[in-house]
Amino acid sequence: MIFPAHCVACGAPVEETGALCAACWRDTPFIHGLVCDRCGVPLPGGAEDEHALCDDCLRIERPWHRGRAALLYRGRARRMVLALKHGDRTELAGPAAGWMAAAARSIVQPDMLVVPVPVHWTRLVMRRYNQAALLARELARTAGLQYRPDALIRRRATPSLDGAGRAARFATLSGAISPHPRNGAELKGRGVLIVDDVMTSGATLAAAATACRQAQAARICTVTLARVAKDA
Repeated sequence: MIFPAHCVACGAPVEETGALCAACWRDTPFIHGLVCDRCGVPLPGGAEDEHALCDDCLRIERPWHRGRAALLYRGRARRMVLALKHGDRTELAGPAAGWMAAAARSIVQPDMLVVPVPVHWTRLVMRRYNQAALLARELARTAGLQYRPDALIRRRATPSLDGAGRAARFATLSGAISPHPRNGAELKGRGVLIVDDVMTSGATLAAAATACRQAQAARICTVTLARVAKDA
């Protein structure tokens, strides 16, 4: 009665804390149906459990096995992602992780290690938190998996990739992420679920997955809160 629950997107009253109101739920572009088994982008037709690939994943070698995303990066979903990333709306990580867990349920294995995409320490100082780590922690809690926030490190600071093309993104991120000198050993022989907020070209996830391969991880999957899909 003192602190009524509010919609995490618009602030309207709702029955449960961390929920969307009916209007925001309807307007949020959740990904459903057939998706690319490698990146999670929605595909036309087919059965939901069919292992299909999008055009990008047919052309680009992905250093991970399977991937999923909860939302399309547009409209209300984009605003929520930016609020989490730049607006100190860290309370969004809980409900967002629930959506991600639902999206990734077909690729999650019981013994997986949940690992966030790392940020460079200089960016962490400026932003005060890593949104991927917040999502990974809540996702691990929701799915009952082990969480390892420092299995990977960002070796160098990379510039903002907003507006950059695919080739530039991959060139910038190449070699930027490595296994942690000590904690990276925990990846050896383990199934790994890499978590990030948004997938655009896949360059950041590729750098993280390559680092997991260097640490001899057994099986690598990815899940993001949102997926950029121009034609969706």
